[in-house]
Amino acid sequence: MKPERLTVIWQGSIRSNLYDPCEFDMTVASEGLALSPMTPWPQVSVIVPAYNGEHDIHETIDCLLAQDYPSDRVEFLIVDNHSRDRTPDVIERYARDHDNLFLLREDQIQSSYAARNTGIRHAKYDLLAFTDADCLPEPHWLRDLMAAFRDPEIGLVAGQICALTPQTLLERFAEQNEVLSQKYTLAHSFCPYGQTANLAVRRAIFDRVGLFRPYLTTGGDADFCWRALRETETRIELAPTAIVRHRHRSTLEELRKQWYRYGVSNRYLHQLHGTALARSRGARGYGASFVTLVVERSATRDGAIAARAG
Repeated sequence: MKPERLTVIWQGSIRSNLYDPCEFDMTVASEGLALSPMTPWPQVSVIVPAYNGEHDIHETIDCLLAQDYPSDRVEFLIVDNHSRDRTPDVIERYARDHDNLFLLREDQIQSSYAARNTGIRHAKYDLLAFTDADCLPEPHWLRDLMAAFRDPEIGLVAGQICALTPQTLLERFAEQNEVLSQKYTLAHSFCPYGQTANLAVRRAIFDRVGLFRPYLTTGGDADFCWRALRETETRIELAPTAIVRHRHRSTLEELRKQWYRYGVSNRYLHQLHGTALARSRGARGYGASFVTLVVERSATRDGAIAARAG
């Protein structure tokens, strides 16, 4: 695979990296960090909102507990957002067996940002890392994410979000279009932002600009980062080897709901900031790309059938 150009945003300046983080050799990354370890590693609270995830939340928690990070310097706060299934029971079982993992509840507001705010209020450390219940952090995720905070001027760090191996046509479409890639959010024409699927923030930033807007269903990460970067002197950095793997939407109905939330948030963000969340390509562009993918796949299938018939 040809390396793609990634960008690291430093408060208006751009630095380029010529490798694909989703294909990066983590052995090399690990050896590089071992040469100059952070001593001691900072204490960090990891916050994960969860909703109706009883069938797969255990995978996320297993990945968190397998982090290559000192267990006595991290706490994991899993915030159930009023699930209607057995998600709280699954989390509670883990909490009984691990003294640095806790079940919290946000039952008042149905929003992942409200759940994250609950986690922030209960967190005991000054560095806060966020991921989602449908993400699988790689073993070096937290260590590589925290390493960027060696620079005291860095207030936010965005890790990379890569796709799990696609199983359906829609997942393949999302992977090819890099739907959740941070390289696009960090290059937003209005102001860079990182997505909370893989983001770390100093608590002091929340103290200065406020928490996430709890009633937003999508785009609350952009709103927060825009406030942080425009109202303070802090900077945001990309940690390209701090990787979480994400399963993209697998059905048309899931994709429709996702784009509907994007549309609602775009209108609200435009009212707040005078700009939208979506990449300039827009839903119409994605629709055209999806049709192209379907046609290409059909042509490949028909060609194979014809070859076998011949």
